[in-house]
Amino acid sequence: MSYYRVFRGFFRFIFSTFYRWQVIGAEHIPKEGPVILCCNHLSLWDPPLLGSGIDRQVHFMAKEELFRIPVISFLITKFGAFPVKRGAGDRGAIRATLKLLEEGKIFGIFPEGTRSKTGELGAGMPGVSMFALKSDAAVIPVAIIGPYKLFRPVKIVYGQPIDLSALRERKTDSETLRETTDLIMSHIQSLLDQHRFSRKAE
Repeated sequence: MSYYRVFRGFFRFIFSTFYRWQVIGAEHIPKEGPVILCCNHLSLWDPPLLGSGIDRQVHFMAKEELFRIPVISFLITKFGAFPVKRGAGDRGAIRATLKLLEEGKIFGIFPEGTRSKTGELGAGMPGVSMFALKSDAAVIPVAIIGPYKLFRPVKIVYGQPIDLSALRERKTDSETLRETTDLIMSHIQSLLDQHRFSRKAE
């Protein structure tokens, strides 16, 4: 059994036991081929939650400072993370991400670039659009609905793939990147709106 499966099993136990997690829409994840999971960002718990809800392995970027800490570096590497320099265009991380997608793997990203302090969805960064437009990956919006409080429900909702065919036919300029980012963020917001309401109605 791989380290990833062991870690995923551990986190599934944590989320199901202490957070009463609910996983919705996992059937929308393609069983093979490249996938980009685009998710809102609330907590340090988000990456393991995002990966634990589905059966395929999810790969993530993580700030390079974490890879200088021996134990942490070992754990996050086995969990599918690779380093990125924050605050600058890291060409190595960009190439690594596109290579992952070329190999038909799943890449998880938080387009806001940082955790939300209010719980509301912030503005998306254009990097997510570059990966979406320069690959043939299925782009899946994902919504995490918290907060992470012991013995209170946490939802993770995987939406249907976003149709980017028209945008992929256009020149990849700043306008196209912004339109693509806005489209992705609007799909995440729709999931948040729909499933926050359903939680209140329960």
